[in-house]
Amino acid sequence: MAVITILFALVATPALAADVGFEEVKIANGTEPPLTAGIWYPSDTTATPHSLGNFTQTVAPDAPVAGDRLPLVVMSHGGGGWYGGHYDTALALAHAGFVVAAVSHAGDTFDDQSGVLQLWRRPAQLHRLVDYMLDEWRWHGRLDATRVGAFGFSNGGFTVLVAAGGIPDLSEIAPYCEAHPEHDLCATLKHAGVDLHFSSNVPASAWVHDPRIKAAVIAAPAFGFTFGRAGLSSVSAPIQLWRAADDRHQPHPYYEQAVRANLPREPEYHVVANAGHYDFLPPCDAQLSRKVPEICNSLPGFDRAAFHEQFNADVVQFFQATLR
Repeated sequence: MAVITILFALVATPALAADVGFEEVKIANGTEPPLTAGIWYPSDTTATPHSLGNFTQTVAPDAPVAGDRLPLVVMSHGGGGWYGGHYDTALALAHAGFVVAAVSHAGDTFDDQSGVLQLWRRPAQLHRLVDYMLDEWRWHGRLDATRVGAFGFSNGGFTVLVAAGGIPDLSEIAPYCEAHPEHDLCATLKHAGVDLHFSSNVPASAWVHDPRIKAAVIAAPAFGFTFGRAGLSSVSAPIQLWRAADDRHQPHPYYEQAVRANLPREPEYHVVANAGHYDFLPPCDAQLSRKVPEICNSLPGFDRAAFHEQFNADVVQFFQATLR
């Protein structure tokens, strides 16, 4: 893994938490069905192993929160994912003294693809999550509303860029796919029979921003080529940007490099050697690897578990430095 630019030095960090509390909540979302979210947080209650989807995490369910004036990190998963998709990173942050809330993006989860291309829905849902955490969560009085960060992977990276001030131009998708019909995005849209001009008329006002977000970690951002310099000109928060060197799902340089080149402020930039797109997801057990090998299997010689130890440590350090 190569680190190109590091913007922040070590600073005082939140107290480490011996254990982590966890809860799943339903969040009212206007006239739409409630959103589902998972919340990880520091706790003094002894944690024990519990199932989370296909994974097992060591947490204290519904335990009291420990600490005060705690920083908050909200998470946005990739396309077809769910709130538990980055549970190991959430645990690492909670152990470091952060409260972490991840939303399942209605319409773009593993069991609901009804709004997968209505990309403007995602930043609005992330904004609603921040509202809930700061105003309605039962422990909201323990949070520091001036220290809010965001983490996003793939479609979630796109979501976080919009939340941080980005305005994409989805009319760029059609010419991109005309030039690169073999790329995964374009082949998928063609297979689904989607009109490539499906979103040419999305107004800038459709994209919901959240100025409460003061720092962001973005891994393999989807649709990076749709922003351009003008579309990212209002993104002022510090960014930690990640690329998998062997990402065949979102090939270089059209995604993360397009974002990096057009951000007004140079991000802290990491390239992960020999990694594929889905290596940003937690390591799978043998059963899950057999079930979804396209997501679980890494290239020969790549140790996803070892990578995640370093990845999570780098994410924690970045938020410690920027949400101070």
